[in-house]
Amino acid sequence: MDKFREMQAFAAVVDAGSFVKAADGLGQSKAAVSRYVGDLESRLGVRLLHRTTRRLSLTEEGKVFHARCKDLLAVVDEAEAEVTARTGEAVGQLKVNVPVSFGLRHLSHLWAEFMALHPKVTLDVTLTDRVVDLLDEGYDLAVRIARLPSSSLVSRQLSSTRLILCASPTYVSRHGAPVDVSALASHAVIAYTLLSMGDHWQFEGPDGPANVTVVPRLRANSGETCVAAALQHQGIVLQPSFLIGTHLKSGALVELLPQFRSIELGIYAVYPTRKHVTPKVRLLIEFLVDAFRMQPWA
Repeated sequence: MDKFREMQAFAAVVDAGSFVKAADGLGQSKAAVSRYVGDLESRLGVRLLHRTTRRLSLTEEGKVFHARCKDLLAVVDEAEAEVTARTGEAVGQLKVNVPVSFGLRHLSHLWAEFMALHPKVTLDVTLTDRVVDLLDEGYDLAVRIARLPSSSLVSRQLSSTRLILCASPTYVSRHGAPVDVSALASHAVIAYTLLSMGDHWQFEGPDGPANVTVVPRLRANSGETCVAAALQHQGIVLQPSFLIGTHLKSGALVELLPQFRSIELGIYAVYPTRKHVTPKVRLLIEFLVDAFRMQPWA
């Protein structure tokens, strides 16, 4: 048992990048995690980690042992999954990654409901717009908004969202509405930094594809920030319907060039490719599918 705990602690420290974060993730004290790693190094007779006041790094022996630890811990997880799958009950910790804006607007109120339905589950939810490596970072499931799911992961589509061009009525009254896609090049544009198209916005119009290179007045890696600037009449945004749907309904924003449609994105639950899917992951996916059966932002 101690060998397993030592390996688990060592892998957690490497993956988290610090003893403190690893201890938080394991639900143990920093002293306990440090002791497990120290005992492991003593038993093996080698140093696995270089420790400084600023960072941790693996020794050559540590790199080899970490890879083996990950393999062995994954086998243990699969063995547990195979056994617990027979009960059909959701049990244990679920580590979930979700995009920031979507997570805040459309998922935050759902976690308590899921836990009420499955009281033996604990949730560890991380909000980030970075595309995490589910296997390396130990996530059970992620919600991703993309054109296509990753081929290296299993996915289930939850819903979809469309990028919509819009601005406030005040902005339009002051600067006029663009008459076509090319006119966007001379308008104040508020750009989402992580948009896959970058500054080369793509549309499908009545006569086929129509593209334009915009010159943003403001860039932000937060869709919420972009929308807030648009609501303050600072420019035109191209944002997903899940983020601006309520503002379009209220009239705070108006759609521009509706005859030109931008890309549609799928909203997916993705999880690592494994032979056995645990009940907790399967039940969370089914819960999310049901929650988004009717688009709340439509």
